[in-house]
Amino acid sequence: MKPLKIAMMSMTHGHTRKYYQVLKENPKLDWVAVSTANDDVKKIFLNSVDGIPCYDSELEMLDAHPEIEAVVLASENSDHLRQMKLCAERGIHILSMKIPTFDMDEYDEMIKLVDENNLVCQIELEMHYNPVIARLKELVKNGEIGKIKSFNATNITLSPVWAFPWQGVPEKSYGKRVSIKDGDSRFRGGALCDHPHIFDMIRHMTGSDFESIYAEVAPNIRPDIEEEDMLSVIGRMKDGTIFSLDPSWSKMEERLPVPGPGWEVFPKRMEVNITLNGEKGTVMADCFGPNVYHNGCPNDRYTVQYTYFDEWVGLIDEFVDNIRNNKTPLINLKWHKKTIEAMNAVYESITTGKTVKL
Repeated sequence: MKPLKIAMMSMTHGHTRKYYQVLKENPKLDWVAVSTANDDVKKIFLNSVDGIPCYDSELEMLDAHPEIEAVVLASENSDHLRQMKLCAERGIHILSMKIPTFDMDEYDEMIKLVDENNLVCQIELEMHYNPVIARLKELVKNGEIGKIKSFNATNITLSPVWAFPWQGVPEKSYGKRVSIKDGDSRFRGGALCDHPHIFDMIRHMTGSDFESIYAEVAPNIRPDIEEEDMLSVIGRMKDGTIFSLDPSWSKMEERLPVPGPGWEVFPKRMEVNITLNGEKGTVMADCFGPNVYHNGCPNDRYTVQYTYFDEWVGLIDEFVDNIRNNKTPLINLKWHKKTIEAMNAVYESITTGKTVKL
């Protein structure tokens, strides 16, 4: 198979550096170039990767490399539509970061761009390629626990705001400045916007869509950010499955400009735990359990080295296969739109204090 000529844009998203090893070492890829959004991320990139041309603008990169076939949009949520238009004009396939947009009109415009230009647009939700998730899917598919009756999941992390400042700006994260609720000084765009994975996963596991959602927001444990950092969501799926979801920034962190050892105050900077209760049994999973823990640098504290790189390999392998064989991605725009509609319903429930029907 001919290697896919791929590039990256912006380099401001928290997942940017997760791609470096895959893009450099995967024989299915030819990493052509990157464009960086500002001098800070350019410096970080140049200190991390050798031999990949780096440009100060997307247009400069695209003009210099007409051979580019696909692009990873490693950018803030508010930039995705603009960048998708640049790609569509040139027939370039798209791997978008996990929130394409919260604006449903923009979402429809993205779908139209992709359809009219016959592009592959895959949403980067690497959780689907996690080996623990793969095992959960297998157990559910084989009927080991029977029909799912309830789904409980946490997607709790530290906050990326200090290393990736746009995630603390409502206009860039949520897309506009919307009050979280009357009498509250915070705005939409925080932890919920960072954690679509479990909303996506319940749809994938059950094969059903959201019927009703109720959510509440907690007082922030980071009083100096203007978005929510902790919230809780409950509800019911159309097939009757009830759920409880915690998509919070409830792990504390050192405020480092570049993530690294010592960023986490607790041993684990991220926990995704899922419990599926079925008619025949229960299965519980720690999706990021297989890690290496150690005492020591830089803060003489118990720290963690993650060992789940297979996710990014599987995600990229599917992306290449979709492009080369003209397949529709598992996580495509039309399918994923219902996940974003549900996340908007979470914000609506917080604002109104009522259950939202979908």
